[in-house]
Amino acid sequence: MVVDRDRVLLVRRGGKPLKGEWSIPGGLVHLGEELKTAVRRELAEETGLEVEPLACLVVFDRVVRDGRRVKYHYVIVDYLCRRRGGRLMPASDAMDARWVRRQDLAQYNLTDVAHQVILRAFALAERGAPIDWGPPASP
Repeated sequence: MVVDRDRVLLVRRGGKPLKGEWSIPGGLVHLGEELKTAVRRELAEETGLEVEPLACLVVFDRVVRDGRRVKYHYVIVDYLCRRRGGRLMPASDAMDARWVRRQDLAQYNLTDVAHQVILRAFALAERGAPIDWGPPASP
């Protein structure tokens, strides 16, 4: 997740799950790819931005079911990132990408978890997030 002053970067998902919904940019880690490399690559692919991962914000599971059958099971690791360059433009599996001010977040119908993680990112960014690749914080 990228925070810039009082704004956070959001994407409108172009694929399942959450197709058409606004959320925090992210994606899959390739086999053998280190997390910080995946963070940089996914942000560039979805938004056109170059970023520097600073600190782990949260780690949690998202399990999507179809009745009793598990349809998707994601382990989500959100990192606070700093923008280093590039030009914002939706790409790959994002329908849209934009900077959203903190006071406008309610207009984007975010999940409760996404909203809480964004607030955590703002708090960490305001304190001057240290670079930390140690054990992740819990939700």
